[in-house]
Amino acid sequence: MWFQQGLSFLPIALVIWTAATFTFSYIIAVTLHHVDPALPYISDTGTVAPEKCLFGAMLNIAAFLCLATIYVRYKQVHALNPEENLIIKLNKAGLVLGILSCLGASLVANFQKTALFVVHVSGGVLTFGMGSFYMLVQTILSYLMQPKIHGKQIFWIRLLLLIWCGVSVLSMLTCSSVLYSGDFGTDIVQKLHWNPEEKGYVLHMVTTAAEWSMSFSFFGFFLTYIRDFQKISLHVEANLHGLTLYDTAPCPVINERTRLLSREF
Repeated sequence: MWFQQGLSFLPIALVIWTAATFTFSYIIAVTLHHVDPALPYISDTGTVAPEKCLFGAMLNIAAFLCLATIYVRYKQVHALNPEENLIIKLNKAGLVLGILSCLGASLVANFQKTALFVVHVSGGVLTFGMGSFYMLVQTILSYLMQPKIHGKQIFWIRLLLLIWCGVSVLSMLTCSSVLYSGDFGTDIVQKLHWNPEEKGYVLHMVTTAAEWSMSFSFFGFFLTYIRDFQKISLHVEANLHGLTLYDTAPCPVINERTRLLSREF
């Protein structure tokens, strides 16, 4: 099957798991009337128990899957371009940005806005901010690697997804800056329910819509890795410096090389 080739299952698992995280927490939060059905903030669906427990646990796993996907992409680009200095530097920058984005997702998962707002917002900035820059770097890498490494089509797809993300980021930053300027009350930070008649409701809806839109652009971008990941696998090599674990004289090195991730994983 196509999703069993190489490590193509990794971005698939990332997107499916993350989408399931948002969906399950949303359903529980709406069912228990903890949030409004109409476009709540993603993290608002994981603010109140019991859904916050599920949201936190699943989002932490999603952050790990994202980190694994980003690392595999880094190793693949490095292997394909071992002597291109510009690509090597951009690839390393992309790895750092990706790691910071994953760290932000973990912070969002573990620190709800009603508990530690500053940490929660910092996590959101890292997730979406560094994630957006990660998409930018990867799009530039795709441009530099075409048409020698891959076709132009994948570059244009990633560029369109980057533009989608950029529009969402700009919309979210603009509306949220106005919304949290203090002109609409001081309780907005902890607010989970909105009335359409309230002042600032339209700005709130645009902000939340932009956040969901940004997440979907991330999903689409990682799905473009499927075809690339069909052509890569990683291995781990264990070097034994003795036949026992006692402090004895060194013995001949025994090497064992196995797949780090395989179809049977």
